[in-house]
Amino acid sequence: MRLVKELALVGVSLLLAFAVGALVAKVSGLSPLAVYRELVRGAFGDQYRIFQTLTQATPIMFTSLSFLLAFRCGLFNIGAEGQLYMGAFFGAWAGFTFVLPPYLHTAVALLVGALAGAFWGFIPAWLRARRGTNEFVTTMMLSYVAVYFTSWLVSPRGPYHGTQWANQTVRVLASAELPRFVRGMQLHWGLVIAGLFALFLWYFLFRTPRGYEIRAVGQNPRAAQYAGIDVPRVMILSLTLAGALAGLGGAAEILGTHRRFIEFFSPGYGWDGIAGGLIARAHPLAVIPAAILIGALRAGGMGMDRAGVAPSDFVTLLQGIVIFFLVAPELFRVFRRLRRERRVLVHSQP
Repeated sequence: MRLVKELALVGVSLLLAFAVGALVAKVSGLSPLAVYRELVRGAFGDQYRIFQTLTQATPIMFTSLSFLLAFRCGLFNIGAEGQLYMGAFFGAWAGFTFVLPPYLHTAVALLVGALAGAFWGFIPAWLRARRGTNEFVTTMMLSYVAVYFTSWLVSPRGPYHGTQWANQTVRVLASAELPRFVRGMQLHWGLVIAGLFALFLWYFLFRTPRGYEIRAVGQNPRAAQYAGIDVPRVMILSLTLAGALAGLGGAAEILGTHRRFIEFFSPGYGWDGIAGGLIARAHPLAVIPAAILIGALRAGGMGMDRAGVAPSDFVTLLQGIVIFFLVAPELFRVFRRLRRERRVLVHSQP
């Protein structure tokens, strides 16, 4: 019953979003029919476009899983973008530094990327659990640190500047590359890995004692502490694992799509992960269609721009309208819960 209600809510939100988008297009002097026709065609028009949609969706799945894992523990991981960048660079570094057999090299590079993301998630986790520092602020700040730190690493004066014509590393070795499904397409096995981790995270959160502890802390940390749960340890664990998921996504994106680390390679996959996690209502399996939807908006938006039916600014606006309407109901729930908890805390004080 709850699933039916959530699906109905998502459907109504989509209809409202597209209605508002059509109204904005009409007011802007554009044809709503042409806009939406090119949006669908750009995302699902043929095999190439479908593969591009799934390519865009793959890193968003990882960052959505990263956000929702921390969210289930009552934490806001706004730093998936930075964790993605750390995982991407160090995954690439392992890809061109180590000489290992195929498949083993890929696994090691992915593991190194996940560890780099985990380390970047551990820092705000420790600060939140041991010093009470707001993770919303620290994860966001560390995102910018990671983006510009990796940018310096591949800059002309950086230690890993690989080519003269662009700020990027050298290409990873062939033994480290994630295989692609079809020659000439960018879609790679990172999509399958993301799907498997969505399934694993569902099992971890809803079928294991550790997952129960994470959800208990997210629901009510004071009650969880009274029940004997080590709340600081659980917070550190959840945000560190969240960083590992984002780092793994960054490594998969580099090893499968770009085959080298490129400065500012992400168009905002970490921020899309926040929307993806909220659209999925913090459920790991629902992340898969949520990420595909956001990937379709990205790929379809590029198709609209290429077709000339709408300027790039309108494409970005339309994407924002759709994501806002899908995310808004869950945000209202979160704010209502936080307000209720604050009211209870105030009344409980002498």
